[in-house]
Amino acid sequence: MAQTVANENLRKEFNAWADEGKGESMEKEHRPIVEPTLALMHIAPDETILDVGCGGGWLVRELASRAPKGRVVGMDISDEMLAHARAASANAPNTEFILGSVDAIPREPNSFDKVISVESSYYWPDAAAGIREIFRVLRPGGSAWILINYFRDNPYCHQWSKLLKIPAHLFSAEEWAEMFRKAGFANVTHRRIVDPTPAPEVYTGRWFKDAAELAAFRREGALLITGSKPAM
Repeated sequence: MAQTVANENLRKEFNAWADEGKGESMEKEHRPIVEPTLALMHIAPDETILDVGCGGGWLVRELASRAPKGRVVGMDISDEMLAHARAASANAPNTEFILGSVDAIPREPNSFDKVISVESSYYWPDAAAGIREIFRVLRPGGSAWILINYFRDNPYCHQWSKLLKIPAHLFSAEEWAEMFRKAGFANVTHRRIVDPTPAPEVYTGRWFKDAAELAAFRREGALLITGSKPAM
């Protein structure tokens, strides 16, 4: 029951984000840390990939261009985000968008070669359950890639907890890695992906106190956790 309520709260919040156009702005904010991640993933042209928390679908379209003979599925808990994603992806025939939550991914076991999630996992009501589901839908030998900016090892993001309207987990890199290991993943690693975007001379947003703090946050880098499903 609690999980159902939490997922409904997430749906409402991200539907509101969709109405505000935040789905479209995510590409500009996230691409600087996603591009190095995609390079590390070594995407093959025929792979089947799942993007968990796909938002407006920009990453799904990027992945689809890198796997033209494969298929990329974007999943989100927000029906409004998915409406935006489908409209923007009309010219990407190897894409698909599905409504779902990470604790119950609507796909059969062993469905995907790779699963990625960008700036989504700290919102999952039960992060460990989500990682177990990702493990379930991965094919043997497949890999998971979780990329986040909100984690305990970066002190310059801790103040976000007071600004977010929905609960978010502030786990350390090692806590995330341990959840991967407990789910059955092998070759679990974590690293930092530094955001090279220069900070503005004057910062007027609400997430950081000033431009210097934003610059320090970006120097710390995003957290990338990866693991592979053992081959049978």
